[in-house]
Order: sequence, then C-alpha cells, then structure tokens
Amino acid sequence: MTEHKFKIGQLVYFHPKVRPQLNVVPGPYLIIKRLPATQDGECQYEIRNTLEEYNRVARESELTRA
Repeated sequence: MTEHKFKIGQLVYFHPKVRPQLNVVPGPYLIIKRLPATQDGECQYEIRNTLEEYNRVARESELTRA
C-alpha cells in the first residue's frame, strides 16, 4: 500500500500537470483530506485555497511543500 507524503492540515503548492491550463489560484493550499490512491498507485488529496469557494482533488505529484 502506498503511503501519503503530506499530512492533513499541511500547506502545499498546487501545480496541475494533466490540465495546466486550469485557472489555479496562486498561493498555498491546505490539505483537507487524504484520498485513496489512483489505479496507478499515486496518492491523492482534497485541497483548498482560502480564495476559492470549493475544494480540488490533486495527485501527489502535483503538490510541493509550502
């Protein structure tokens, strides 16, 4: 089983790779929830930026420590 690299409550930066054209708010995102790994084994997270009204789902490879 794959282990998550980031903890709930940790601040990270989001760099989408699949669709880099997404309107991503700059600044740190808060890890809200750890989600199950994808079929290829990569961990996922629910993240939130205080400037947005919704949460996003991000793969671990799209996140860096703040």
